[in-house]
Amino acid sequence: MITWIIIGLIVLALLYGVTVYNRLVRLRALVKEGFSGITVQLRRRADLVPNLVETVKGYASHERETLDAVTAHRADAVNAGSVQATAQADTAMTAMLGRLFAVAEAYPDLKADDNFRQLQSELSALEGELQLARRYYNATARDLNTRVRSFPDLFFAGPLGFGEEPYYEDADSSIQTAPKVEFQRP
Repeated sequence: MITWIIIGLIVLALLYGVTVYNRLVRLRALVKEGFSGITVQLRRRADLVPNLVETVKGYASHERETLDAVTAHRADAVNAGSVQATAQADTAMTAMLGRLFAVAEAYPDLKADDNFRQLQSELSALEGELQLARRYYNATARDLNTRVRSFPDLFFAGPLGFGEEPYYEDADSSIQTAPKVEFQRP
């Protein structure tokens, strides 16, 4: 009788281990899917940037340094190997695109150009989709990280090769603090 109870407990422990393993595999697959979604959006942005730069070049040819920097770094986020490297390259490209649009602000004819406005609109929509992809990735990483650190899954996670996944974080420290706003009194 005791041997059947021990065998039953071992079978239950094995079944629980299989359940934990399958859940961790599913969560890791969701994390990879989430990161893939980010890279798809970054690739779409990288493909859109040359069209945007060429449109701006027609109006602002003497802004060569900014235009060349945007073009040179457009694929850095797509080609980065890790989550942190991708996030850093993404932050740098976002800053360069901000400079590109700052250049465009100086050219009223460019801002009125239908092609430029369409590209700017596409980029804006793409940035929204990229933000959603980042949040989805971070949510799946959070779910996996919670499971990996939770009792009793933590006893299975390490030996089965599961670890925490990094969050997709913006390296710009200035976004961590609220801007100081002052109004001048008349």
